[in-house]
Amino acid sequence: MIRSIKHIAFACAAMLLVSLPIRAEKFVFTTIWTAQAQFAGYYVAKEKGFYEELGLDVVIQHPSLTSSASNRLKTNQCNAAMFSMMSAMDFIAQGTPLVNIFQDSMNSSNILVSRWGTHPLTMKGKKVGIFNADPNYLTYIMSKHEGMDYKWVRFTSDINVFLSGAVDATMVVSYNEFCLLKQAGFPMSENSIYRFSEHDYNIQENGVYVKRDYFVSHQSEVTRFAAASRRGWEWVAAHPDEALEIVMKYVNKHGIHTNRVMQKLMLEEVLRQQIDRESKRREFRVRPDMVKKASRLMMEAGMLKREVTYKELMGL
Repeated sequence: MIRSIKHIAFACAAMLLVSLPIRAEKFVFTTIWTAQAQFAGYYVAKEKGFYEELGLDVVIQHPSLTSSASNRLKTNQCNAAMFSMMSAMDFIAQGTPLVNIFQDSMNSSNILVSRWGTHPLTMKGKKVGIFNADPNYLTYIMSKHEGMDYKWVRFTSDINVFLSGAVDATMVVSYNEFCLLKQAGFPMSENSIYRFSEHDYNIQENGVYVKRDYFVSHQSEVTRFAAASRRGWEWVAAHPDEALEIVMKYVNKHGIHTNRVMQKLMLEEVLRQQIDRESKRREFRVRPDMVKKASRLMMEAGMLKREVTYKELMGL
């Protein structure tokens, strides 16, 4: 496996830092959504003391409807925040320089599910539910490329709009709403499902980003955060049941309406999505080819005014 120079540097720095006495430095990290198993690796790194061992006092924040991850990063309420790759590229192209310091997604989790058992690509002009809080870059790109002319119906979260029959199809992610549909007993055949990752739309999703000026001035902090976060996710993969206990601690602390079965399904799927399809390994890296593809697709759809490169995204 070929690794970028930056990731090799991260690993080397982390090994050196383990043996050194380090004063704990505060590092505030905002996730992309409310407390759930999607962030298990970060919770574990916090609870198991992995961040502390590398001299970081990490504070994990969750966004709210009135205070998004992007707003918290822009207003310096946190040092790092989680975004999808395409969102980060959009910010960069608009003049907000960001740098990826850790990647926990290797594949697209987007799935289009038909309400009526027909294939989503035979539903031209039909009503499709999409997340109100997400720019839905890939959904719009696919619809345009395939000539679907969908009529978009926005929803905040959950699957009730879809189950009620108010839309003909809905966008879901494999680790969340797709699991909810399974729990609800909704019948889904492969003919009624369009998995983006199985077509020419497999783009990595969530990663952790910092402002470029912070990246330049705080190399040690971002290096240590990345090393401890990776260790956290590797621990989760090796101890999923124990990791689930930690997830439920955070879920209960923040009063999230969910259940253990749902969080278990989510954790299993998140871990599955971390496996690179080519190497069959959990790599925690941004793939240059996916950055190039994402930039091309977004430019073709008029979402980017210029190309955003891998080097730019990685601060190289």
